[in-house]
Amino acid sequence: MTEPGCIHESPFTTPEGRRIRDAVRAAVPLIRENAPEGEKIGCLPSPTLDALHESGAFLASVPSEFGGYALGARDLAEIVSAAASGDGSAGWTTMIASGFTRVMLTFPQETVTEVYARAPQWPGPVVASASLFSERIQKARPVPGGYLIEAGNKWGFGSGCKHASYLVVGIEVETAPGTTTRAMALLEKGQYEIVDDWHVMGLSGSSSNSVTTPAEVFVPERRVADLAGLPGRLDGLHQRYAGLGFALDARGLMLIVAMETMAVVLGMAKGAFDCFLDQSRRKKPFNLPYDTLAATPSVQVVAGKTRAMINAAESLLFARADHIDRKARAGQPFTAAEESEITMDFVHAGNVCGAAIDAIQIALGSSTVSLRNPIQRFARDARVALTHGSTRLDPAAEISGRHLMGQTPFTDGMAAVPGVAKAAEAPRIVEPVA
Repeated sequence: MTEPGCIHESPFTTPEGRRIRDAVRAAVPLIRENAPEGEKIGCLPSPTLDALHESGAFLASVPSEFGGYALGARDLAEIVSAAASGDGSAGWTTMIASGFTRVMLTFPQETVTEVYARAPQWPGPVVASASLFSERIQKARPVPGGYLIEAGNKWGFGSGCKHASYLVVGIEVETAPGTTTRAMALLEKGQYEIVDDWHVMGLSGSSSNSVTTPAEVFVPERRVADLAGLPGRLDGLHQRYAGLGFALDARGLMLIVAMETMAVVLGMAKGAFDCFLDQSRRKKPFNLPYDTLAATPSVQVVAGKTRAMINAAESLLFARADHIDRKARAGQPFTAAEESEITMDFVHAGNVCGAAIDAIQIALGSSTVSLRNPIQRFARDARVALTHGSTRLDPAAEISGRHLMGQTPFTDGMAAVPGVAKAAEAPRIVEPVA
């Protein structure tokens, strides 16, 4: 495993990124200790949230113009995986804070400035999202000065919503009789209610609840952005913001999101492996004549295999992160085929890590089913992370395989966000009525 100060530090990491990573690593015992409480309350406990905030992790992808660090892919991969080695929900929330920044920056500049003025002091992700890129989004209509979102609307999977100051949701607007278009709408805390429905087998502390608008909500025009135009606006971020994290085209920026998602699973595998070593040295086997599990040949075999699996997955994920940063420095765009191939590499790395966690749990045995044992939490959280719609194994393999087999791609890019392709089929947002 890579340690702080290792001679094999990537040439693409930065002093700021390494400082944040090392601060997060130092907080791992605290984060792991508080993970059971996070499962109970359905969000990150205050000690965990404070440690991540103080490390600067929530500012990792925020532009320097707003007090952030605009870090590149390799820095982000190391920071997210470090947080997840303590607790998957902590890693997931760190990923959300970073990953959604790029989308939020495509809103009108007045709104971007308004949102990120809060970022340096806000103890958590300043903005999160719910049901933004899914097929099912909710209704709104144009009114003077903006849009009115209907009462009773509901959006799901609002990861980080309990900690965020703002939430972006997907809306469908009728632009003419029988004609609709899709957009992103920014809601401020107080304009929506969080539903107590995140009762799940894993990542319980990620606060991925649904949100609802119990009454009609007015959203001014400056807080709405056309969804179909998202790729083009992402392509232009490098002209507005400095830093390696923004020197990419739209495909490159979305690849970072896929990378961070699988970095969460990598971090959990590394955390589970550390717990595996510790517990193996302290526990005795049930029906074999060895003093400890660590002295058991079968457990030694699992240790050797799983460390190699995790190392291989880390090497692949970090190498691809370096590749993204290298393209960013050169100002080179990504093709759709490159995007699908690299996404598949990330997904493969995550699934290798998931298999390693499963092997670790089986090798240790029934002691890992106790809710006091962090390994069972890593196993459940990893399983949930690997079901995420944008990075599931077989769909990602099919998308990549179509390119390899010379078949017509499903989209021209941004395969992880199907709602964008659907929005592109519809007319664009029209000006609100006068």
